[in-house]
Amino acid sequence: MDITQKKKGRTLKKEILALLHQEDFRKAIEEIRQIPPRQTVNPLISFFCSTEEIVRWRAIATMGAVMADLADEHIESARVVMRRLMWSLNDESGGIGWGAPEAMGEIMARHEQLAKEYHRVLVSYIREDGNFLEHETLQQGLLWGLGRLAQVRPELVMDAALFLAPFLQSQDPIHRGLAARLAESIFSAELKPLLEMLLHDPAIISIFENGCFKQYVVGNLAEKALRYDS
Repeated sequence: MDITQKKKGRTLKKEILALLHQEDFRKAIEEIRQIPPRQTVNPLISFFCSTEEIVRWRAIATMGAVMADLADEHIESARVVMRRLMWSLNDESGGIGWGAPEAMGEIMARHEQLAKEYHRVLVSYIREDGNFLEHETLQQGLLWGLGRLAQVRPELVMDAALFLAPFLQSQDPIHRGLAARLAESIFSAELKPLLEMLLHDPAIISIFENGCFKQYVVGNLAEKALRYDS
């Protein structure tokens, strides 16, 4: 890469960062989508490690839109990026894979073909007999990613219900809340006693939705999930 290309890369990254800070996030996504998707993938992934939570999460959300465009344009290029996200979660990668489970869920929520091809991989990260993620923060991201995919394509995530029990009983309120939120989309009778135990859980967690953070009481999330049993 020559100096001119590096300058262009730095300039583009600054432009994308400014857009991610923009108040009208929907407009920002549309502006980013005007840039060729192959140029925006790397900057967006770099922001998965941002110390600014709003930047990190908006980069993840934007990645979903950009990847859907890329897949429509050239599916094999999108597959390469999906494999890159998967590799980042592999112990052999030497990294931690911050943002990868969330991004995978967002991407698959937005693109049907990628969802059909990679949903089993995302579910495998919650399975102790699969590619179980042991890092608690990554588990939070995984539960969010599974929940995001389940909102759009619940039939692809149903198998995850069998592995939600430890998260519904976790000491981490984020685990409990996100697991209850996921259970709303993939309700299973086996989860009912655990969800009932959470009905009076007063913990408040923050969940990224539609470009911003929303506050939820864990007990209320459990109550919403239990409505699917009625």
